[in-house]
Amino acid sequence: MMEAYDRFELVINDRIVKTPIAIASMAGIVDAAYVLERADHIGAAFIGGYSIDRRTLDASEELARQGRREFLYDDPVEELGRQIKLLEKSDVVPGINLRGSTPAAYREIAEAFEESVVYEIDAHCRQPAMVEAGCGEYLLHHPQALTETIRALKAAGVTVSVKIRAGVAADDRALARTCWKAGADILHVDLMDFGHQKLRQIRNACPLTLIANNGITTFDKAMDLFARGADLVSLARGSDTWTLSGLDAAITRSADENGWYNAPKQLCRGGDIRSLTFCCMPVKNCPLIPMLEKIGLTRDDYVKFKQEAVKGTPLAEGNSTCFGSLAWCCKASSPCMFRNMTLQKMGISIQDYMRYKHRLSDKIMHRLFDDGSAADTV
Repeated sequence: MMEAYDRFELVINDRIVKTPIAIASMAGIVDAAYVLERADHIGAAFIGGYSIDRRTLDASEELARQGRREFLYDDPVEELGRQIKLLEKSDVVPGINLRGSTPAAYREIAEAFEESVVYEIDAHCRQPAMVEAGCGEYLLHHPQALTETIRALKAAGVTVSVKIRAGVAADDRALARTCWKAGADILHVDLMDFGHQKLRQIRNACPLTLIANNGITTFDKAMDLFARGADLVSLARGSDTWTLSGLDAAITRSADENGWYNAPKQLCRGGDIRSLTFCCMPVKNCPLIPMLEKIGLTRDDYVKFKQEAVKGTPLAEGNSTCFGSLAWCCKASSPCMFRNMTLQKMGISIQDYMRYKHRLSDKIMHRLFDDGSAADTV
């Protein structure tokens, strides 16, 4: 698993994620057996959705009578315990997608299984019976209820994911920040038909681990979303073993070739906030200037922070580059004779250069969000 960490540097719930591909929940379909059949080519999986209290159990039974597939059982803790036990034999990071009508219902489940799984709040289901029960899209229209649910789970000391459907809440950027401020760790976003522009907005609004979902069955689609802020992509109906194995192989090969599997596009080409790692000094009129204004950084603060962030790393070197340091150099896919000559002289591969840029990007994200200076951007 250390090879996987070196390749993707991706950890969820204190476990290494072997590949940035997840399976999303599908009620009545995705259980432990479903995941284990596909375990060779996924890094994480969210089983469920599982209803966990009387109101949502009744809603599940109503949906089943209407012909929809549902997981039906008498005791949620017993059923979830059985499913979680089966997943223990796998190296897939397990998550459970839950549908409850009160924060207390989620807290009860978290107290039963503690840190063994990721707890995903289903704020995604749009079936009227579930919405009337106070879960699914109800939570997107009542953000205070969502906040209370996140906090109830975090009070139990567990890792929390929130599954949402883009375009339902009044403002997805505000929703993302609400989830982050409440303590969520992961935002699992069904993008519907919005595509990468919506994901970029969400990435620029919060530092959460982002999972992009909906129709991502090809390498090109996955890479497009990685370049706009996704940390993982998830599949539901398209999660057959042939598709998963192809995606896994292609993403792994790309990561080995490029060094940073989800490197953003450069800012001047539509990149998200992470792309500041590739920006040069703010000396010309380019997209960097309005971005700095939006996130509340002066030009001097940006320069000083970036210089400090690369101290003690190879990115601090590079006298023959445009601005005297690799800190200001662009993405490896952009041709640059001076950057490449510097890397060759230092004995640094393009892959390692991109890994150093990845770590610089992480420092930028911490600076912007941990210090609270980042504002909503587009």
